[in-house]
Amino acid sequence: MSGNTYGYVRVSTQEQNEARQLAAMRSFGVAEENITVEKLSGKDFRRPRYRRLVKRLRQGDVLVVKSIDRLGRDYTEILEEWRLITKEIAAAIVVLDMPLLDTRQNRDLTGTLIADIVLQLLSYVAQTERENIRQRQAEGIAAAKQRGVRFGPPMRVLPDNFDDLRRAWRGRQITLREAADCCGIPKSTFYDAAVRLEISTDY
Repeated sequence: MSGNTYGYVRVSTQEQNEARQLAAMRSFGVAEENITVEKLSGKDFRRPRYRRLVKRLRQGDVLVVKSIDRLGRDYTEILEEWRLITKEIAAAIVVLDMPLLDTRQNRDLTGTLIADIVLQLLSYVAQTERENIRQRQAEGIAAAKQRGVRFGPPMRVLPDNFDDLRRAWRGRQITLREAADCCGIPKSTFYDAAVRLEISTDY
């Protein structure tokens, strides 16, 4: 039974570029209207665009991702999502960077075993890398504090457009003073909050 082919592209932050993943989707033949792009952390699967995409999947459809860590970075949840899509929904998954993880192919028992091992190994690596990133983030925050960096007020007191202003400032479209004035806070508070956000952004 043939169905639709969907592509899922994920980057963790607004600054990261999804161009390589998009090029891979187009090269595979995924129609532009069937490509979902999401700019959120892969720490779990509570991602609105991903969840909407999964709800669209039907038996015989194909979900394409560039690599397993674009799908997610939590070992247990990756395995559960894989089971949900391939077993319950009966759609196929294609991981472009790992041809062994292409469930469109009919496999004998040995082939299925190898694919399962590869999936578990790559899922483990994805979660381990995320944990390493979190450790480096914690070390970065500790080092910043040792250097005397004082982190500003909780992010909840900042305006909704803070991240847009931070990107505009980092891109030299506005000055630090202009960005801080737009938020109604001192320059030092804006700077500290921006540094904290950049250090703590999860992958």
